[in-house]
Amino acid sequence: MSRYEIILYWSADDNAYIAEVPELPGCAADGKSYLEAIQNIEQIISEWLETARSLDRTIPVPRGKLMYA
Repeated sequence: MSRYEIILYWSADDNAYIAEVPELPGCAADGKSYLEAIQNIEQIISEWLETARSLDRTIPVPRGKLMYA
C-alpha cells in the first residue's frame, strides 16, 4: 500500500470511479466500484514507481494530506 494521496471520484462520463495521484504526474486508474478503483490505482502506483526507477527519474516523497485537495 502506498503513502501517496489518492483522490477518488465518480465520473458519469466514464461510468466509473476514477482514482488519481496528484503527486505522480499522469498516475490514474478507474474501476467499476470504489474498491476496484483503489485496487487498480495501487497497481498503477507500483508500475509508475518501477518505471521512474528504471529511467533513473526523481521519485516524489509522499507529502501526505494536501491542504486543499
